[in-house]
Amino acid sequence: MHIRTFTENDLDNVIDLTIETFGPFFEESFRPLMGELIYTNQHADWRDDYRREVPKLHDPEQHKYVAVAESDSGDLAGYVAWSVDLPRRNGEISHLAVAATHRRQSLGATLCEHAFTNMRTQGAEVVMISTGGDPFHAPARALYESLKCTMLPVSVYYRQL
Repeated sequence: MHIRTFTENDLDNVIDLTIETFGPFFEESFRPLMGELIYTNQHADWRDDYRREVPKLHDPEQHKYVAVAESDSGDLAGYVAWSVDLPRRNGEISHLAVAATHRRQSLGATLCEHAFTNMRTQGAEVVMISTGGDPFHAPARALYESLKCTMLPVSVYYRQL
């Protein structure tokens, strides 16, 4: 496994991996839990949202970075996106995705540690990473707790009007 800085040549694969990774959340978790009206209102265009969002994740001039993990065969195995707020000395991991064939091999932890190291180098003292409280996100919560992150319980409520 090789971790390196994102290049524009990675963009299509990173978008595809993002959609593949988070599709089950939107379609199998959020949609049935919230119902069609709330799903449609909040996330009906989630694929296109990622197509617009992911290209903006890597912008070093804005202190936004992406690192990709390549398998030994050269395939995209995962990626992590983070930003650093220099004046506040804070970092944030905004996206973490690992291809299904590479899960449960510590790649998520390796990508997070890569981002943490880069944030520290830039002067960050604190990092924030967030995830959902639903069953889909249980592996992410376990990962972040294994990295000694402290969970702050937050509740988000939706209601159809």
